[in-house]
Amino acid sequence: MSLLRILLPVFLFFLVACSEGEKTGPEDVHWDRDVCELCKMAISDAGFVAQVRGGPKRKLWTFDDIGCALLWLNDKPWAADPATEIWIADHRSTRDKVTWLDARKAVYVKGLLTPMNYGFAAQSEPAENAFTFEDVARAIIAGGPNHICPADG
Repeated sequence: MSLLRILLPVFLFFLVACSEGEKTGPEDVHWDRDVCELCKMAISDAGFVAQVRGGPKRKLWTFDDIGCALLWLNDKPWAADPATEIWIADHRSTRDKVTWLDARKAVYVKGLLTPMNYGFAAQSEPAENAFTFEDVARAIIAGGPNHICPADG
């Protein structure tokens, strides 16, 4: 009986450790407590939150605007790795219900005020005069951090 008491916890530990697997996808945001990895502003607007998961340990980073996410990611050696995930909230998301979109497949529209004023809002439906992820990335990286986002890059 005592051997069972010793082996059972060890077995359970290994079972849980092995079942975790590789992390993927976006995670919940702690509104007004999580801060943007680039500009260090509190994340409060559910309609524009972005997350990047990648790098050697598949870590997750959160951003208040797709502009901050793309500028930050641009400096990472693993930015072009196909395993790097970029998630963006549909601009109609609320704090109670964030609709996450694969940022590379999302459709982007302009004209909404975004937290760092990069001006691109994501949605899944086609839209007139919409932008692709590539269009958005090119525009943001070419422009660099704006006067609102005090990031060093």
